[in-house]
Amino acid sequence: MSLRELVVLGTASQVPTRRRNHNGYVLVWDSEVVMFDPGEGTQRQMLLAGLPVSALTRICISHFHGDHCLGLPGVVQRLSLDRTAHPVSAHFPATGADYFARLRHASVFHETAEVRAEPVSMDGQQISTSAGTLQARRLQHPIETYGYRLVEPDGRRMLPERLAAYGIAGPAISELIRTGHLDVDGRRVPLDAVSEPRRGQRFAFVMDTGLCDNVYALAEGADLLVIESTFLTEDAELAAEAGHLTAAQAARVAAESGVRRLVLTHFSQRYPDPDRFAAEAREQFDGDLVVAADLIRVPVPPRLTSAGSSPAA
Repeated sequence: MSLRELVVLGTASQVPTRRRNHNGYVLVWDSEVVMFDPGEGTQRQMLLAGLPVSALTRICISHFHGDHCLGLPGVVQRLSLDRTAHPVSAHFPATGADYFARLRHASVFHETAEVRAEPVSMDGQQISTSAGTLQARRLQHPIETYGYRLVEPDGRRMLPERLAAYGIAGPAISELIRTGHLDVDGRRVPLDAVSEPRRGQRFAFVMDTGLCDNVYALAEGADLLVIESTFLTEDAELAAEAGHLTAAQAARVAAESGVRRLVLTHFSQRYPDPDRFAAEAREQFDGDLVVAADLIRVPVPPRLTSAGSSPAA
């Protein structure tokens, strides 16, 4: 079975705490290993999480505030130190190209890895990856900021009992998938007779934003949503002024968007008790809720059957 999980490296916002490192998230999605928002200390957090930097295939930066990008120099240099053999694409707001260039070459090192700068220049930009389509949506923050959404193509799930009933096995299954039909004992068996639709899985990453339409567009139908909840409702005015979400707003987005598993993160240092975020979110969202902590791993939920009731392969 393929591995799909989120590794949380850091969960603080502007100021780290004794228990919370600056931002950092790695999505392992089959052969794609995507880093989001590497804040200070990311390289060390990857070591503690047991993740080799050389495994990264892609880096996504939402914006160029320091808690979301100051770990980039160490990550880029480590890619070269480890002589990473494959190219690593880097996505970031195009208006921050100068910041990316400075961070990428922040100090002297022998550059051997191929880091490909692929800036995001428009709302709704789509990027092809081996895992599916990576979409970027413009968010509402004092500087240009993008959220990201990974969408796996829809496919079909083969039904073993129906395959067996038609006597289809082995290489014949591959031929059936390739051609859309198979002739068995003088009878044509279409693909939909032995399979059912399989909805592609969806992941969304939403950082540093006020509530806006694109927050919902990113979250819509996500199997796993990682979203900032910097403030609690008692500080809602401050959240709005700074371009951030409260835990209640993030949870309401998840509830209204049909999110299956919600991960809250990016917590202000003013709140020492993480249970308060869970309590506030529970008033809006009754689904699978994770209040993120550094170095936890959060699996992408198993697929649902076409009926939406039970896990499917």
